[in-house]
Amino acid sequence: MTLPALVVLALLGFAANSLLTRGALSGTLLDPMTFMVVRLASGTVVLALLVRFRAASRSGRGSWLMAAALAGYAVAFTLAYTRIAAGAGALLLFASVHLTMFTAGLVRGERPSPRGLIGTALAIAGLLVLTMPGLAAPDLTGALMMIAAGACWGVYSLAGRRSADPLSTTADNFLRATAMSLPVAWIAMETPTITPTGLTLAVISGGVASGLAYAVWYSVLPRLAAWRAALLQLAVPVITALAAVVILSEPMTPRLLAALALVIGGIGLSHRRT
Repeated sequence: MTLPALVVLALLGFAANSLLTRGALSGTLLDPMTFMVVRLASGTVVLALLVRFRAASRSGRGSWLMAAALAGYAVAFTLAYTRIAAGAGALLLFASVHLTMFTAGLVRGERPSPRGLIGTALAIAGLLVLTMPGLAAPDLTGALMMIAAGACWGVYSLAGRRSADPLSTTADNFLRATAMSLPVAWIAMETPTITPTGLTLAVISGGVASGLAYAVWYSVLPRLAAWRAALLQLAVPVITALAAVVILSEPMTPRLLAALALVIGGIGLSHRRT
């Protein structure tokens, strides 16, 4: 597959994760800690099977640092999602991801072109258009958790740029992250809520929208500058909102159309070669 196709596939997986998490947690179909553990464990199982039965031999390994970033993202994101609204969460999460990766790129010597900076500004404006109207001040603890989740995901993405075997590396990281998340879930869990529908959503989130999408994301990261990878992820909240229109019959609003135009226009401008 081409690089643009792989990027789109990964971003669609990220957006699907948002919808699946919303469906499981907002509908109280599964308690947050059970959702998190099932999500990571199902991702581990699916990735392990793919590594086991693929033709190529396993050559990549994760690390406890990458696994800690992945587990930190999963824990903080899940807990934050129960405390703040989706709009505020999307703004804080992706702003934190972008700041983490953009700053790391600058430290490493990346220098976006003026066109790239304008495109980034347009995409950020689109995210603000999508999430800011009617936004109430979020719960402080929830806000800090979502910012931490974004920083962890930024670190995890940056680490993926060194992966020579994305599938094996992601599988190894998921296994380690699952082990690291279990004591956290044990301590943080209050009253478990488990339903067949909730478990199904968590398994799909972990096995497909997380495990496979993260492996695809790791496969494209070595070919992207950190600031470009950060910019591309600003499209996820807009893709999620569009998916909600199609799947959940949520209204298509002028605000969503304006956000779409700004984000896609900004990404397109930053990637123009002439």
